[in-house]
Amino acid sequence: MTTYGKERRVPGLRREEVAQLAGVSVKTYTRLEQGESRQASDAVLEAIAGALRLDETDRRHLARLAWPTPLVRRTEPETVRDSLVALAEDTTDKVALIAGRYMDLLAGNRLAYALFGLPSGRPVNLVLRMFLEPDVRDLFVDWEAEARNYAATLRVATVTDPDDPRLAELVGELSIKSPDFVRMWAAHPVGAWAYGVHEYNHPRVGRLTLVGESFEVAGEPCQHFTFQSAAPGSDTADRLRRLQALAA
Repeated sequence: MTTYGKERRVPGLRREEVAQLAGVSVKTYTRLEQGESRQASDAVLEAIAGALRLDETDRRHLARLAWPTPLVRRTEPETVRDSLVALAEDTTDKVALIAGRYMDLLAGNRLAYALFGLPSGRPVNLVLRMFLEPDVRDLFVDWEAEARNYAATLRVATVTDPDDPRLAELVGELSIKSPDFVRMWAAHPVGAWAYGVHEYNHPRVGRLTLVGESFEVAGEPCQHFTFQSAAPGSDTADRLRRLQALAA
């Protein structure tokens, strides 16, 4: 197995080393890295992913970079189908919310607004709130991990449509106002709304441990429907019922 020296000003493999490990030319890898090639084969991408030891999330991100899908950008405000709004609002035993392309909270049930401490129906951008509102740091048990996931989700959106002015505005505002965002963004995190465990220190009902599942909305690939639920019979389930009563 090839090894490389440790005395480096910047950690990680050099471009030439990645190309060697992947079995491709430096020119081919450089073009891919700089976004100048749209003809990479499955075999080449798999070899590069293996050389970089990418996990499944990173492999999907590499594919998005190599084969970007043209996106029809809408100029009108994002909306949610009435049937989905009704589904979210009629869900009473779990947190339900729908987030859009720019991580705006587009719809949710009473539990969602109560969990995040928002007046029902108030427009809010979730990523701006995560990084810029101090009370959110107290809400999450592991704010650092949650914030990193939000930054990773925003990163994927910028890859899908790098010229979107609203996305550029979001990243710009966060970069100016949040040193934590700048630090996390510089690490190039990638991710998406998905399965995960979320822990909260809620000011009204105490500690909550919720399991989240997110689904891409059919016909609206930039919208995600997220549910967060408690294990049956758990302390969190009891506290979630209390929160639901308080939100009624």
